[in-house]
Amino acid sequence: MPLKAIPNPPPFKEKFIERYSTLTDWETFKNYSLSFLRKSIRVNTLKITVEELVTRLSDRFDLTPVPWAPYGFWLEHKEGRLDIGNTIEHMLGYYYIQEAASMIPPLVLKPQPGEQVLDLCAAPGSKTSQLAQHMTNTGSLFANDITGTRLAALGINLQRCGVHNAVITKTKGERFPTVQFDRILVDAPCSGTGTIRKSIKTITMWNPKMVQRLTRVQLQLLSHAFTLLKPGGTLVYSTCSLEPEENEGVLDAFLKREPQAHLAPITLSLKRSPAILEFEGQTYKKEINNALRLWPQDNDTEGFFVAKLVKH
Repeated sequence: MPLKAIPNPPPFKEKFIERYSTLTDWETFKNYSLSFLRKSIRVNTLKITVEELVTRLSDRFDLTPVPWAPYGFWLEHKEGRLDIGNTIEHMLGYYYIQEAASMIPPLVLKPQPGEQVLDLCAAPGSKTSQLAQHMTNTGSLFANDITGTRLAALGINLQRCGVHNAVITKTKGERFPTVQFDRILVDAPCSGTGTIRKSIKTITMWNPKMVQRLTRVQLQLLSHAFTLLKPGGTLVYSTCSLEPEENEGVLDAFLKREPQAHLAPITLSLKRSPAILEFEGQTYKKEINNALRLWPQDNDTEGFFVAKLVKH
């Protein structure tokens, strides 16, 4: 499907161009980042089967399966419209409008029915509700965030999706009480440089100092979350950033201080790019190659970074 350019985007900052020209093919990255993102949905199997929803939508939409998500589809209206949030199926919670790359962290975490799971930075709830459907609404799912307005959206989305095994909590992630979990998702706050095609203002907001501030928060969240993980448990760290400091850099710092952490490989049906192991004079641990780095041009999605950590 040909790319459709976003009209009148703001110019990239010179430092941004310099940085990203050393990390990837700049022209290809720019072309994808300045094009509209394909609309995608996740079928909410808590309320309906994949087959049933496909049957209900196929008269209005062309559906293309997302290769790595058995319940994910790209949608295009047969009449050229884009109002996928204005259907009775969406209002009933039969599907969640979710970017295809955003479905990856819960797929990697893969929580099981009956487990105790923590989503440390949960709002607005796309990944939380996805975790709940993997758990078939059993066990305990703690959905945490720190902002009241974001928690309100989280509660509404979980209710619409029929999630009833979740407990919503409001606290700073790095101070979450010492409860032991089987699996933890840390979808950390980040600079969002992988989401330019969805949030064009990211171009003007980006600056290196902001990235440095975020890395400190991300490392605190990841380090504390790991203390809440049971031995043998799994933790997934993810961002929608493409900055090496926020991804490979945070992982490198964490692995150097945490000998119990093992970075496990990720196997999914998608195109991936190698991890960045050298950046601005820093050399990162080779095992970080097990993490998943996705540029927008790899699969025509948002950019994303996902790492799977197991506690010895």
